[in-house]
Amino acid sequence: MNPEAVADVDRVPHGGSEDTSRLDFSANTNPDRPPGVAGVYESALSDATRYRDDFSAFTQAAASYVNCDASMVTPVPGGLAALRLAVAVTVSSGDRVFIPEPGFSEYAREVKLQGGIPVGIAHDTIVTADTTPNDIAAVIICTPNNPTGDCIDPEVIDAFRQRCIETDTTVIIDEAFMDFIDAPSMAGARGTIVARSLTKIFGLPGLRAGFAVADGVLGDRLESARPTWSLSTPAAAVGQYCLTQDDFVRATRERVSTERERLRTALETEYTIFPSDAPFLLLGVDTTVSAIADRSPTTKTDAVDALLAHARENGIELRDARTFETLDAHVRVAIRRPHENDRLLSVLLED
Repeated sequence: MNPEAVADVDRVPHGGSEDTSRLDFSANTNPDRPPGVAGVYESALSDATRYRDDFSAFTQAAASYVNCDASMVTPVPGGLAALRLAVAVTVSSGDRVFIPEPGFSEYAREVKLQGGIPVGIAHDTIVTADTTPNDIAAVIICTPNNPTGDCIDPEVIDAFRQRCIETDTTVIIDEAFMDFIDAPSMAGARGTIVARSLTKIFGLPGLRAGFAVADGVLGDRLESARPTWSLSTPAAAVGQYCLTQDDFVRATRERVSTERERLRTALETEYTIFPSDAPFLLLGVDTTVSAIADRSPTTKTDAVDALLAHARENGIELRDARTFETLDAHVRVAIRRPHENDRLLSVLLED
């Protein structure tokens, strides 16, 4: 991290509400958890009385989960920690890094903390970007993209990866939402660092467990740079357990796919809905939305403000997507359980 850069970098907004009285559609975490998690966590507490840096069981479970060799897996406390580690071992002061727009605000922040220069590229064209300039240190890809939800064809990513190898450009791939899709991970592919999180699919954001995957020199850098004791003992135990819960993952994928389509069909009568393979939908808000008609918004900004306020008044928290670069009149909604999604529809489509 570049000490001189820290003072000029601000924290960025995220989804997630601490108000438990509201139904939270702003965070993209699974509202369900694998059965048996509490017992695993409690059992691990007895081992938490001593220092432990052997994560071999966790890394083996992670490797099986994404189909790579266990030696390529670096355990970290969450997907964001994986992203920070990936950027730290690839970006130097003055380096340019391509990041997707719209995209997760932390990408630019992490690049800036290293003294690098984030360069926004349209999220759906970033895999065709020209990396031939010598100062392009890395390209960050998010698939499925946050906040649009669209997934990039793995074959297209692979072809781009091979071009980046020729220019010595590292491809950092955020696969935080890949768990919701039956598609191959890029974990272990040469020239890439893949960041994975257990937060989303397993519904445990407070656990802080995830991992990064890289081969060769990149993998060695990650392992050397990671903090000692980079996972708590309970996080490693619960993470290992969750990564073996195939039936839970399969059931979650089916529920999210079904409910996402149901919400899309219902909401597209009032909102512009972006195609999504993720556990959320991005909604474009117009001034004519019936749910906010009584407030008579005159601009799209007014319309988003009115919709967010309307939702809060009815016990629901939405994500203000204007915090994502290039979005000016959008909200993002998570896909939750059927009865909770019914509640969302009743509020967003209220006349």
